[in-house]
Amino acid sequence: MKKLFRTLRSMRFGIVLLILIAACSVAGTVIPQGREAAWYVQNYPSVHGAILALRLNRVFESWYFIALLVLLCLNLSLCSLVRIRAVIRTVRGETERAAAMPDTVLLSPEGTEKLRCFLEDMRCSCEAVGEATVWRKHGFGHYGTFITHLSILLTVIFGALALYTPTVTDQSCMPGESIFMPDGTKIRVLDFRITDETGRLDYQSHVQVTLPDSRQSEVAELKVNHPFSFGPYKLFQQTFGTAGSVTVTNLENGGTDDFLLTEEAYLSADGVTGIHYEMLYPDFIRDPSGNVTLITVTEGSYPHPIYRFDVIAGGVFTPTLAEPGDELELTGLRFRFNSPVEYPGLRIKHVSSLCNALLIASFMLMIAGLTVTFFYEPVLVKTDADGYAVGGPKPERMRIELSEEFREYERTSKEEAT
Repeated sequence: MKKLFRTLRSMRFGIVLLILIAACSVAGTVIPQGREAAWYVQNYPSVHGAILALRLNRVFESWYFIALLVLLCLNLSLCSLVRIRAVIRTVRGETERAAAMPDTVLLSPEGTEKLRCFLEDMRCSCEAVGEATVWRKHGFGHYGTFITHLSILLTVIFGALALYTPTVTDQSCMPGESIFMPDGTKIRVLDFRITDETGRLDYQSHVQVTLPDSRQSEVAELKVNHPFSFGPYKLFQQTFGTAGSVTVTNLENGGTDDFLLTEEAYLSADGVTGIHYEMLYPDFIRDPSGNVTLITVTEGSYPHPIYRFDVIAGGVFTPTLAEPGDELELTGLRFRFNSPVEYPGLRIKHVSSLCNALLIASFMLMIAGLTVTFFYEPVLVKTDADGYAVGGPKPERMRIELSEEFREYERTSKEEAT
């Protein structure tokens, strides 16, 4: 049991945990998360089995990643507990131990007075112990490593809260339109594309977020594995789609309506005559005799889109195909089939402001702990009528400073002292 306890609180075990967590995080960054299994089969044909078996498609939700976080919290808690107990024991008897140190440098009466003035100028606190005086500077530096360990622990805890407690919403949005969140935040999608100018898959959106207090983000580029954060929201390029676009014109009054269609729909003015939109196909093949074979699957943008719908007139359903640019007139209505519209599917995460504030506070505490550890080393100087001695965890710096300051007063040999 003691061996297990020593292992759990050892620094080596903590470093191993950090390396494993870092490796999982890299995998979760390189491999797009949360897609359907078929997507990994298509995009990672040689390693999709390992990705799905090891849950690398959902790393941050896997049991082993959560277990690593729990073990790291346990390791940091035990390290902090042991360290603070050791620090308290060290601080309690520090003054008495310093007063008992033998003089390592002997000074003349003039040198002793100069040393006292020097330590006062350095704003050292002092305490009389018998015939000696113990001067202390940066006593809080003892707690630097404890503060650092505590801040890492808090960072892991609050980071886990930020990772696992946000509300997640998946929504599609047409370019030029906006998504309104329950708190009044507006997320506007300015444009979206599936491929770049060279035809390479790109999946890029440009979005802008306006918070309820009227704060507005810059126009941000959103891509797969390149999320965008503003205020309590974090946006991910999650999926995409292609919508059919149909413009309906009333031939009597000239009024028009534009429809973006992502599912079956019935477009009619009187409920009797109209079209029943079925779906948009990405490509087709027309043979020499004029017959059309529809292609249902493609990668990227639709190369030769074609609309499939039924014309409904007099109770008769007539299957019909139309390409972008084609028009159809039915009893006072003109249907124009436009080029399809590509649109993004966004994953929207909302993290509470309190959780973000706590996470920022833990980072600030870590900076403070590291600053105290490396720049505010505790120093003790014991003085008496004959000379001084320097103590503390790392007394070398103070020894050098005092040696330079009192070089002319030092008696460097016991023979001279006697």
